[in-house]
Amino acid sequence: MSKTRGYAISCASIVAFLLFWHFGTKILGVPDYLLPGPMAVAQSAYKLYSTGLIFPHVYTTVLEMVIGYAAGCCVAFLLAALVSEFPVAERIVLPYVIGFQSMPKVALAPILLVWFGFGLASKIILVALICFFPVFVNTVAGLRSTNVDLVDLYKAFSGPRWLVFWDVKLPNAANSIFAGLQIGIVLGLIGAVVGEFVAAKQGLGYMIQASSMNFDVGAMFTCVFTLSLIGILAHMVIRAIQSRVVYWDKPRGSRLTATPSSAEQA
Repeated sequence: MSKTRGYAISCASIVAFLLFWHFGTKILGVPDYLLPGPMAVAQSAYKLYSTGLIFPHVYTTVLEMVIGYAAGCCVAFLLAALVSEFPVAERIVLPYVIGFQSMPKVALAPILLVWFGFGLASKIILVALICFFPVFVNTVAGLRSTNVDLVDLYKAFSGPRWLVFWDVKLPNAANSIFAGLQIGIVLGLIGAVVGEFVAAKQGLGYMIQASSMNFDVGAMFTCVFTLSLIGILAHMVIRAIQSRVVYWDKPRGSRLTATPSSAEQA
């Protein structure tokens, strides 16, 4: 399927969804305070964006997501490399990782709030904790799926461990790592919003909660769609980086590599 045809199908599906939403609310007589139509949401979005009221909240949420995502992914990659290279490290690290991942992150949010306060720090740490696990597991799985014969060939020529890791294991694991990164970027956005729901003075999550107090459903939908747009853009950035870095293995077929099956496999 050509790119033009793919974009046309995507645009057509969006238009069909908006038409279904508009006429569905009109025909069924759904009141605006329960589900406003797309025109009402567009008017609310225009008001928030034209006055600039939403931009500080967008900046705060994106900042929390980017810093937390970068920190969580870096720690996940380093620990995954350590675990994949040294069996002793796996025995030490893996029980803590699995046990910590079993804890609901929503339950940790109030604890992080007590420890790090109402500012950005508590949200950044929550995002990092949520992003950590998918990147860690996918990286370990990718590094361990390396061709054993190729590793043995390097060892036969007295290749040092770091060279085997850099030339053989890391390129082989690149697609798995980026699959984890794509999963993590979406979860990181969720983590930022959850942290803002618990306690925040700014951010899209805070704005959604404040709008719900005023029954401003249009503003709530505007924030939700803004979060969706941020997630789509972040996903596209990761995809663009992947196409540049993993230039030897272009993904085919679907534009999504981080599928639910890959997450379950992780």
